[in-house]
Amino acid sequence: MASGGVFSYAGINARVRGMVSALLGSQEWSELIKASDFNSLIGLLRRTRYGPYLLRVEDKDLTPRRAVYQIKSHMTDVFLILLRTAPKVTHPLLTLLYRNYEVENLKAVLRGIVSRSPWERVRDVLFPLNSLSNLPAQAMVETGNVEEAVELLRGSPYYTTLSHALTRFTSEQSLFPLEVALDLSYWREVWASINQLPKLDREHALTIVGSLLDMNNLMWAIRYRVYYNLSEEELINYTLPFGYQLQDADVRAIAAGADIPQVALHVYPRLVELDEYLRVPREGLPLLEIQLQRAVAEQCRKAFIGYPFHIGVPLAFLTLKRMEIQDLTVLIEVKSSHTPIDDYRRFLLLGYAAK
Repeated sequence: MASGGVFSYAGINARVRGMVSALLGSQEWSELIKASDFNSLIGLLRRTRYGPYLLRVEDKDLTPRRAVYQIKSHMTDVFLILLRTAPKVTHPLLTLLYRNYEVENLKAVLRGIVSRSPWERVRDVLFPLNSLSNLPAQAMVETGNVEEAVELLRGSPYYTTLSHALTRFTSEQSLFPLEVALDLSYWREVWASINQLPKLDREHALTIVGSLLDMNNLMWAIRYRVYYNLSEEELINYTLPFGYQLQDADVRAIAAGADIPQVALHVYPRLVELDEYLRVPREGLPLLEIQLQRAVAEQCRKAFIGYPFHIGVPLAFLTLKRMEIQDLTVLIEVKSSHTPIDDYRRFLLLGYAAK
């Protein structure tokens, strides 16, 4: 039976529905937000799906940073479950989405090298990947040299991309060209993988992953123009020429100096606060990104309505799960630093509406 049919998705659909039911609900978010401190927060989290991961570490060793690491470990197990049950035709895309964490780890390794951080410090900020990742992170950090570290990646999906960007890194002494090159190469692979899917799967993958791609591309274009004052040509070169709803013409318009809210509003018509976000960009752009992520979350929730036998259901769950962990990371940082939650509630994606 073709991918997208009932038979090929029966197993994964049942697993995903079960995992969706274990996502934190509004009552749980409310209790977590009201937790008096870090220890109280951990006590509450131990009663959730994250409990077994937190219990692997003794109380005296469970620092905020280690707690985040343990919570993220659950995401790795989720991917492994989905890869075991998903139709084979979807494995390239699911594996690529998992590799997004490897890309982020690679950026963290490069930053650690430039800042001359020891391996122990870099290791603590990496996403906990398993045997699906062959990134020689420790060896790279221990070279103490970006060029030598990139050489260790020979034969990996990242070597050609990074080696081509090394010239600009050397001349500018900035990781910016390396990180941009990694992001663009990664999302080109994702886009190609989506377009290899059967029609129904492709349509639903575009709704979820295409929306994430649009969000990233729009935020890149705005930041490059507002923060970095890149030339029109550079901005175009450092963004993607395709998208789900945000098209190449939109990005080129922003690069050419068009009114950003006017360009963005036809893709995100509900974001009537765009002018407000751009008035003081350094404060407003992080909030704009949060709003765009919430728009993606809304798309994800819609994926669970109607015919369920397609890749959109597991993709929606993975996206919501990642947002849930992002929110928990914010809460852990807030509670451990004794920062009033009202100062950070607006940065929550799924828990922001909890009372």
